[in-house]
Amino acid sequence: MRHVRGLFASLLVPTTIVLACAVAPAAGADTPTGQMTWAVHVSLAPTWFDPAETSGIITPFMLIYALHDAMVKPLPGNPMAPCLAESWTVSPDGLVYEFALRKGVKFHNGDAVTAEDVKFSLERYRGASARPLRDSVAAIETPDPSRVRIRLKRPWPDFMTFYLNATGAAWIVPKKYVERVGDEGFKKAPIGAGPYRFVSFTPGVELVLEAFDQYWRKTPSVKRLVLRAIPDEATRLAALKRGEVDIAYAIRGALAEELRRTPGLTLKPNVGQATFWVYFTEQWDPKSPWHDRRVRLAANYAIDRASINQAETLGFSKITWSIIPSSFEYYWQPPGYGYDPVRAKRLLAEAGYPNGFDAGDYYVDAAIANVGEPVVNYFNASGIRVKLRPIERAAFFRGYAEKKFKGLIQGGSGAFGNAATRIEAFVVGGGTYSHGSYPDIDGLFQEQAGDQDPKRREATLHRIQQLIHDKVMIAPIWLNAGLSGLGPRVEESGIGIIAGYAFSAPYEDVKLKSK
Repeated sequence: MRHVRGLFASLLVPTTIVLACAVAPAAGADTPTGQMTWAVHVSLAPTWFDPAETSGIITPFMLIYALHDAMVKPLPGNPMAPCLAESWTVSPDGLVYEFALRKGVKFHNGDAVTAEDVKFSLERYRGASARPLRDSVAAIETPDPSRVRIRLKRPWPDFMTFYLNATGAAWIVPKKYVERVGDEGFKKAPIGAGPYRFVSFTPGVELVLEAFDQYWRKTPSVKRLVLRAIPDEATRLAALKRGEVDIAYAIRGALAEELRRTPGLTLKPNVGQATFWVYFTEQWDPKSPWHDRRVRLAANYAIDRASINQAETLGFSKITWSIIPSSFEYYWQPPGYGYDPVRAKRLLAEAGYPNGFDAGDYYVDAAIANVGEPVVNYFNASGIRVKLRPIERAAFFRGYAEKKFKGLIQGGSGAFGNAATRIEAFVVGGGTYSHGSYPDIDGLFQEQAGDQDPKRREATLHRIQQLIHDKVMIAPIWLNAGLSGLGPRVEESGIGIIAGYAFSAPYEDVKLKSK
């Protein structure tokens, strides 16, 4: 299937391609039983109930994989598995994509999933990468209730990647219900076509979901899912030890070592596709020290990534020197920066800061402030004096996108996609999280977007990544390894069974052990 996905992502083939469904519903499925509880490391936000607002990070999909279903989505063994769309075709000129919907699929309220819902969901999408979709789609047609035809303004090799993989645009919501209750009403009581239906949400406390036994793929094994927000890491581990939760996300450092030594508990490392980096928001400001490339280089040499990796993720993270995961299509391997504090101070002196400088704030998602703390310490030791500013995840990414933060931002994303989707969101001008851009990078990005020659396109995307490195636009940290803890009742956690995905999924596959 990866080869076929490559055809969509990289080529326009002179024939019509049809992909048949590779996943069949299970026959004679058992009745769902029991409850599985997660200790989640972030405060759950209602905006994550709505696929239209997915923000270019992976966290919303922690909820979306349960509540909703997509035309096509990553599943175990298949990065683009047919789901609500059981097959699709592409015209020889690459301008028309036609999807055949799976028959008999229903939303949680009993309404059938139709072509009008698919059209409505794409037109309504306003999350990260909405602009390239909006700028490229000429028309969405619904010839009948089970077919959707999307016409493009021009051939776009990455249409399938942006629509079906890197955004929430292909996750389908019920048109009639959303129009009746409105966007805010939908967040209060979301209805989807996923394996679990909404029961209740207590802000700052927990989300409760119940199995939807009519889910087309298979009847879920577990009757009730509870996602409990426990931002404090030690409290998450304590809850896991007491049996109050079955899975605890983000147990790191000394606590991960403790978890590994605890009888009955299992440490579950998972290297997905979440990269972390430091973003220099003021590099385009001639009055800022960060405008000087030597200062940005100094910041890179000031960080001892290997030591942070060993201390925080027990050495499981991978230092890849890029905002793009090494598993992504069109990844280019940049040269690395050795830890060299002497060189860092020398570069600062050459740039006119022999005594360092006050660099203001270092903004970070509070859930991964454990990485920001040592980075800030290394910066301060080098003379780059900065203060850590942890912010709750939803508010952090909202402020990041709205360009409210000045100074340094610890960026990160575990979203699906390829090199182009990451570059579009975080690097090029007008991207959701871009605070500035460079004309040569912007030009090359536009050049590759419509290039139908896969080799030439790969070379262009490699060149963009080389320029990101040469200009020192970021200080890469690593490709993150999530460390989770599993309790003794868990037979299948769902963690790591979808390649690259950070959390448990698909939820209909999670299982508790038989008593």
